[in-house]
Amino acid sequence: MTFALAALVHDGHGIAEPVLHAFVAQLKAQGVRVRGLLQRSEVEMSAAATFAVPSLQDEPQASVCQRHMELIDIDNGDCYRISQDLGKGSTACCLDSAGVVEASVVLRRALQDQMQRPALIVANRFGKIEVEGSGLRQEMAAAVEAGVPLLTAVDLRFLAEWKDFTGDLGVILPPDVPALQGWWQTCQGASKALAVMPAVSADGDLAPTASHAVQQFGGL
Repeated sequence: MTFALAALVHDGHGIAEPVLHAFVAQLKAQGVRVRGLLQRSEVEMSAAATFAVPSLQDEPQASVCQRHMELIDIDNGDCYRISQDLGKGSTACCLDSAGVVEASVVLRRALQDQMQRPALIVANRFGKIEVEGSGLRQEMAAAVEAGVPLLTAVDLRFLAEWKDFTGDLGVILPPDVPALQGWWQTCQGASKALAVMPAVSADGDLAPTASHAVQQFGGL
């Protein structure tokens, strides 16, 4: 298990966003250098906004239709729109993958910052376009390869694909702030003992190195 890689698993729109926002705000208040992207969405139905933070999974979930979505650079607040206006009543997916690609520079810039290495990188989600091989997929793999702890959100629909992508190495977390706090504390304690990080395969997936496999399965 790689503690430095975690997925907040949720089931539906509007659940992961407030949890990630609250967690990142707490870390920044503690002086932790967090970089990456958070998502902000305006929805047609406001039920998602009534969920309690930090514990969301016990609240009733409503179906929401997202109308305006943007990614926010945690470092400087810059916004990248990732939704298309398809008109009222449209049921088509309004995600603009070009906007996600544009925003991906935020993760690359964080990884290239040699003077101020981030303690944590947050990617707003591993979703449909990452499953298809684009979006933030390559940047997520690069973060783990560089040894930087990575946190993202994964809809339950894509959990199997996430596990395929990571080689089932990461930590699966429920959508609440205390769970993320516990993971972060464990991650910090384990980071000193981690001698090996996952390697990135030729197709951009995360795959365990041979030495990690020996460690994971107790020898060959």
